[in-house]
Amino acid sequence: MSYFRPNIDAMEGYTPGEQPKGDDFIKLNTNENPYPPSMKVYDAIREEVNTNLRKYPDPVCQAVRDKAAVIYGLTADQIIVGNGSDDLLTMICRAFVSEGELIVQPYPTYSLYEALAQIQNAKMKSIPFTEFNHLPEDLAVPGAKVTFVANPNSPTGTVVSFEELSEFAGRIKGILVVDEAYVDFGERNSLPLVQEHDNVIILRTFSKSFSMAGLRVGLGFAHPGLIHGLMKVKDSYNVSRISQAAALAALEDTEYTEAMIGRVRSTRGRLVVALQVLGLHVYSSHSNFLWVRCSQPSAKSIYEELKLRKILVRFFNHPGLDDCIRITVGTDDQTDTLIDALKDLMG
Repeated sequence: MSYFRPNIDAMEGYTPGEQPKGDDFIKLNTNENPYPPSMKVYDAIREEVNTNLRKYPDPVCQAVRDKAAVIYGLTADQIIVGNGSDDLLTMICRAFVSEGELIVQPYPTYSLYEALAQIQNAKMKSIPFTEFNHLPEDLAVPGAKVTFVANPNSPTGTVVSFEELSEFAGRIKGILVVDEAYVDFGERNSLPLVQEHDNVIILRTFSKSFSMAGLRVGLGFAHPGLIHGLMKVKDSYNVSRISQAAALAALEDTEYTEAMIGRVRSTRGRLVVALQVLGLHVYSSHSNFLWVRCSQPSAKSIYEELKLRKILVRFFNHPGLDDCIRITVGTDDQTDTLIDALKDLMG
């Protein structure tokens, strides 16, 4: 006998990337930043570890919102803070989508969107990309309450232009969520959409460019009316005192973050060239990972052989994705080890 709702019984749930025990793996499968966060983050965490841990954190993360408003050129009432951007995605589904209502996404994309729709017992319609650098022509589905667009997209790393997103936002009746988890590794963002459209929510995360995946902090940007509504459905104290302090410190050292982003971009360019020399097709990436199409050997066999050598990349065993691997951009040393392993496997 099951006590769960039928839709929960029927779903598989989101499957995160492998998290191996021990430090002997080169971990290039979950798009973590290979470099540490700013030393100011460590200092802020140490300072916060005191008797105040017995107290609840600020429920609306006002200091982080105020600082983010200055950094991103918005007002604090246009910003909400989440326990990672995944928390913000959950809030959005909770706030805008009732049971049986419609969510739309291009495909392939971040698989958590599908899981959140299933939890909500909503309908999910996936529209296949025909070109990864353009939205599918029929993505504007009548009746959609929310449309998710990851930009840069995961797992492909490709981007859709600001102009195309703006035109799309003006054409639909529901909410457009532009998930910019990887945007700092690209050249342009979509943040001005928030000022132009009252139905757009932009999401950012501290997990990637700020190197804070273990602390779980995300930002949502939108019209103040949308932020006010999302505040109603968030968990009461959704971001810990330590995470808030760390996020504030990270925002106060964007110069360091930009330097680390530059290192990732440089290594990404070098890795692209090396993979192309090996005869692999690499999609144009605006993120901290590469989407690589494989034929001989197959994507699955490359993934398995690399794993035997203690190098983890991401293989998606799903139709339409199983001829590719996703490779996180690591340090230069990690990248050299990966390239040498691939040369051996493909030689």
